[in-house]
Amino acid sequence: PIKPSQLLFRRHASSTTTTAASSTATATPITNSTVSTQPELISWEQFFNLRRTRRQYHRVCSIISALLATGAGAGYLGNIEVDTMPALFGLDMLTLFGLAIVGCGALGWLMGPAVGGILFKVMNRKAVKGMVEREKQFFQHIKKNRVDPSNHSFSNPVPDYYGEKVGSLKEYRQWLRDQRIYNRKRETFL
Repeated sequence: PIKPSQLLFRRHASSTTTTAASSTATATPITNSTVSTQPELISWEQFFNLRRTRRQYHRVCSIISALLATGAGAGYLGNIEVDTMPALFGLDMLTLFGLAIVGCGALGWLMGPAVGGILFKVMNRKAVKGMVEREKQFFQHIKKNRVDPSNHSFSNPVPDYYGEKVGSLKEYRQWLRDQRIYNRKRETFL
């Protein structure tokens, strides 16, 4: 049963008439779930699984875009005549073309995460809002519990400052233990 406080009424434009005798409008109930502006939170396990999936999308799209950009650069630069061009910066043109092709691949690799992010958002449209909220909460936890890196040393390096390697609740607990160990070492060695 739907409670009256959960209903909103909307009048349809096609249900009104111009005559005074029939000026009633039909009302359609709309539940709060369709109007709610708060995203549905996902569980922490779902969050870490989606985070892992997003990284895989980024990696795969980086590889594909790097290969495509390298192929496009090689195809374009392969059709230019090299014999008639003078050397630039004291380097042979074939060397410069090789460096340009590698540069095209690097730009393609850098474009991959942007393309992968868009593809991930399209494929996981329903969970993205909940994931964004969980990500904010996760980074608040990380910010609150991470160590002060101002006193790091070679014998006591800072452990995973941004929590990038955390991929599950078990790894998060391990991250917290590593932060505590770092603080203990810092206090005893100073």
